[in-house]
Amino acid sequence: MTLKTYSGCCHCGAIRFEADIDLAEGTIKCNCSGCIKARSWLAVARSDRLRLVAGFESQTGYQWTPPGRTAPAIQFYFCKICGIRTPGRGELEAMGGVFYAIQVPLLDDVDPDELAAAPIRYVDGRHDHFDRPPADIRFL
Repeated sequence: MTLKTYSGCCHCGAIRFEADIDLAEGTIKCNCSGCIKARSWLAVARSDRLRLVAGFESQTGYQWTPPGRTAPAIQFYFCKICGIRTPGRGELEAMGGVFYAIQVPLLDDVDPDELAAAPIRYVDGRHDHFDRPPADIRFL
């Protein structure tokens, strides 16, 4: 594992963060309703590998409890100013416990070749099957 520290921000720059990520471990595209609607492309960081540098007061949150669950699994965050989704906090055993889901396009200093080489793992979040891809990945 080769962790690299990336900086990132929302569109207007009010929310800034740093994350220690190994893109060679891969990125994620999920088919749950939230990811589909946001066209999410995610990098995952353990909870101790994400640091909010600025803009805590500029964030607002959103929680949704999927049908069949007793509680939400992910807290989504957004910038109050520009509306861009910022790193969300989740807790799923299938994802290794507490984690942050970071929108790959938020990362400001990614080398294009490094990003192009990063594997993409497709997960069937719509059916809580985070260990396998959905049947159709064409639109993820």
